[in-house]
Amino acid sequence: MSREEIVKYIIDNGVVAVVRTKSPDKLIKIVEAIYEGGIKCIEVTMTVPNALNMITQVRKSASPEILVGVGSVLDSDTAQKAIDAGAQYVVSPIFIKEIIATAHKNNVPVMPGCFTPTEIFNAQQAGADIVKVFPADVLGMSFFKSIKAPMPNLKIMPTGGVTLDNAGDWIKSGACAVGIGSALLDEKAIEENNYSKLTENAKRIINSLNSVDKPKLIFA
Repeated sequence: MSREEIVKYIIDNGVVAVVRTKSPDKLIKIVEAIYEGGIKCIEVTMTVPNALNMITQVRKSASPEILVGVGSVLDSDTAQKAIDAGAQYVVSPIFIKEIIATAHKNNVPVMPGCFTPTEIFNAQQAGADIVKVFPADVLGMSFFKSIKAPMPNLKIMPTGGVTLDNAGDWIKSGACAVGIGSALLDEKAIEENNYSKLTENAKRIINSLNSVDKPKLIFA
């Protein structure tokens, strides 16, 4: 898939599952469980033990419908290593131009983390494919509505504050997709190997997203 096709795929699916598990041996089953619930975009964060190897393993074993990205990327060297390991998109909690340049050099989309209107605008001007608004729970949905009024073509995705049942509300507020971690990946369920709970959670968030109209965006 091209960079543009990956971005469209993420927006069409509407949700990126942020995986921060401390049990990498369970990662494949976690991915399979939420995929069964309808989630096709997975972000393996660099905080996962042996993250690069796990990205490679997921790419090899998971359904070809699943997009595997890397998260918590703080520098361009890590971005390159993750792409070499098989990451299909790059997510960062911060905005670093060099990370964008490295991802685009490899025809891979990137989602830098931003907080202010100026930072969001500058990230998009620097080539960000989607801007991750983080931490979105501090800003709230009203921020999304407000910032989209003067800049309607922004592609912004909240991470933080997204629940299983309010994902659709974030879309209505102007998000192009949502990022969700702990609300989806119930730690107790994972500890107890209760993967059906993760599937159930995934279905809930997909139902929430399907309850609203998908955003109409302009792709440059």
